[in-house]
Amino acid sequence: MKKTVKQWKEYYSSPEFSQNFVYDGKDLGAVCTAKGTAFRLWSPSADQIAVNLYQAGTEVPAYAVHPMKRLEKGVWEYRTEENLHGTYYDFTLLLDGEIVVSADPYARACGVNGRRSMAVDLRRTDPAGWEQDQAPSYGQERIIYELHVKEFSWDRAGGFPEECRGKYGAFLHTDTTLNGDGKHPTGISYLKELGVTHIQLMPVYDYGSVDEAKRDDQFNWGYDPLNYNVPEGSYSSDPDHGEVRIRELKELIQSLHREGFRVIMDVVYNHTYSMDSWFQRTAPWYFYRADKNGKPSNGSACGNDVASERDMCSKYILESVLYWAEEYHMDGFRFDLMALLDVELMNRIRAELDVRYGAGEKMVFGEPWAAEKTAMEDGACQALKKNIRKLDINIGMFSDDIRDTVKGSVFELDAPGFVNGGKGFEEDILSSARAWCHKRKPGIKAPSQVITYVSSHDNQTLWDKLAETISDENMLRKAYRLAAGIYMTCQGNLFFLSGEEFGRTKNGIADSYNSPISVNRLDWKKAWEERELVTYYQGLIALRKQLPGLCDKSETAWKRVRKEWKKEGIVGFELDNSSEYADSVWKTLQIIYNAGQNEEEIRLSRGNWEILVDSRDSFLWKTPVTVTGSVMAAPVGILILGRREK
Repeated sequence: MKKTVKQWKEYYSSPEFSQNFVYDGKDLGAVCTAKGTAFRLWSPSADQIAVNLYQAGTEVPAYAVHPMKRLEKGVWEYRTEENLHGTYYDFTLLLDGEIVVSADPYARACGVNGRRSMAVDLRRTDPAGWEQDQAPSYGQERIIYELHVKEFSWDRAGGFPEECRGKYGAFLHTDTTLNGDGKHPTGISYLKELGVTHIQLMPVYDYGSVDEAKRDDQFNWGYDPLNYNVPEGSYSSDPDHGEVRIRELKELIQSLHREGFRVIMDVVYNHTYSMDSWFQRTAPWYFYRADKNGKPSNGSACGNDVASERDMCSKYILESVLYWAEEYHMDGFRFDLMALLDVELMNRIRAELDVRYGAGEKMVFGEPWAAEKTAMEDGACQALKKNIRKLDINIGMFSDDIRDTVKGSVFELDAPGFVNGGKGFEEDILSSARAWCHKRKPGIKAPSQVITYVSSHDNQTLWDKLAETISDENMLRKAYRLAAGIYMTCQGNLFFLSGEEFGRTKNGIADSYNSPISVNRLDWKKAWEERELVTYYQGLIALRKQLPGLCDKSETAWKRVRKEWKKEGIVGFELDNSSEYADSVWKTLQIIYNAGQNEEEIRLSRGNWEILVDSRDSFLWKTPVTVTGSVMAAPVGILILGRREK
């Protein structure tokens, strides 16, 4: 008789299971070298397992079937002296009285659509010069730009070669221009001019919501994990051959590194594409949470929650992160619905990355929320916003407080924030400037724990949100610049959605995860039509990099904000911009946000102040105008002033 979910859960929770089946080896999956190939699978409850070998990743019959040997701790193994690089495989298991066929949850390569795994000699996938590839330096500040591989190069106006549109290969073309005119940079050269330092790639692991064997114009964000340790095939030039996607993703990262960008990977360890996963087929109900009645937990709103608190599951996630860092040279990780993972695991990930690469060298941050409650095992602590004090100081969280204070609630589309006419936000704007570090709740330790942003792939774009609350386009544009100015002068780690800098719109669609690529693609023509807005972003980014008062991520950084003042619709503060580690022309800054409809005269502290940024020009700092005594703050605009001190 088959076990029920409750019986499986009781079995896995027993001390005997932990003692007998928690495996600490780091060799699961197919390990393929010149000395031979070893297949190892963790399936503690299986009675028999065979590995099936195929010449292709499609529906061809197996050319060989080999029984696997049961080892200790629930591990099964088959070894051969052959180098089986390029050979596809899956497993046939006798488990709980049933015959089950499964791909390898530990696979590092796969065939089209990930239904069969592939043995791969990883050194044979390295592009030329891969051993010398390394992350570039980024100065004193990290500016994160969220980007989807297909959105980046799908627009023909981007000037990318036709065969590369929507593919990894587009990132190798670093001198593209608008319609190939040779004058207006697009793609990589455009991003270099913009000044961002980190490219955050939306999911590039193998996901299940796009058919890799069909037409290229399919679209999905990719938050549907199928094979966690394999690159997505729809972005490759040849999804039928598993080694191609690996090499091409490495070439993408290598190209970005050469051009001066670090690369962050968006990872989704909180749920899988479906419950009928390789996890479930090889270890039923071990990798998933269920409530006391045996119902699958659904805190992700995707039908299942991964049980990160279980030993072999936390081991899997940790080793997966380390694999992407080591094999693909990823420079950071953004965790989708991080609150569905446990604090202990997140701190282990941070600690292991620090040991290998240096403290804080690899970025780690995520979403401190979940869609619903999750059935986490007793004793485990969720990585929720309220638990941020329990997380390492170099684990960051997206600040919905800053986001919603600036532009209004993402869930109530007609609800305004500070920049678009909302009332009573002045104190929260001042708290945002300090990255909320001075508040007892939620207990943020330092700006290093805060991701400062107003738009991401989720919810409406900044343009579309403001358009819900502002009918006059001229006023919308003013509010847009003010929003950008505010979050770019708040402490924390700066993050924004690709195209925000040119007023990206998705026609009001809040959740475009599977909308047509025509809706989601970056509009390179618009990027040049909105050149004035892009230039405004460029100036803010370039100035921020020179301001240690904003770049400081230490526990005492929030104390730099002083002399705050507020009245309805307008706030201001001074910022200590001195540093013993970085030269700064201006030792003190005065920052003013005027969301009101009237021009305001602002009294200044003693001395000569230089206007660095106003509501129209973010490059005034290059040839600043000096004022003393007072300054006029334009309606719906920002003023940044700097004072030089001996």
